[in-house]
Formats: sequence, structure tokens, C-alpha cells
Amino acid sequence: MATRVRVECVNKTNRTDPHERISHIGGRNPNGERWKLTEAQAVEGIEQGKWTFYVERPTGHVVDVVIATRLGKKYLKTTADGEQPDNLLALPECPA
Repeated sequence: MATRVRVECVNKTNRTDPHERISHIGGRNPNGERWKLTEAQAVEGIEQGKWTFYVERPTGHVVDVVIATRLGKKYLKTTADGEQPDNLLALPECPA
């Protein structure tokens, strides 16, 4: 069974294409420790059934993070976004 994980921050690339902007996602474990994964690691974890991710922004508004494909490249987006991963891109930057 996949572990449901809240995404609280992202790191972005300098690319202007919103489908290629996210390089990492991150958040906190239940014990408060920070975690961070590359987008590729997150995609692989979803595909393997290890994790499901979601964004809660604003508080109480929960949307799932899913894998989408554009021009053969897999990327993360939220179900509420249509074409652009706005909910993820609106999150604050993850600390180093």
C-alpha cells in the first residue's frame, strides 16, 4: 500500500516551460524531519506504488499530485491544474 505524503515545497529549474520547471519536491515526515526527492525519484515512487503525493493549499483544499507526460517526458502536476502545474509551482522553495 502506498504511503500518502504531503508536498510542502519545490525546487525549480531556470527553464520557462512549466512542464520542466520542477526539479525536486519536499516536505516533512511525521517526526518533523525534512525530506526531498528529485522529480524523477517521485515519479518512480508513484509508478512503483511506494508513494502517493498531495498538495494542501490553501489549508483544507487537498489536490493529488499525478504523473503527466508531454513530448515523451514525465513530470508532476496536480489533478486540479489541467495543463500547468500551478499548485506545485506556487509552493515555496525547499531549503537546501
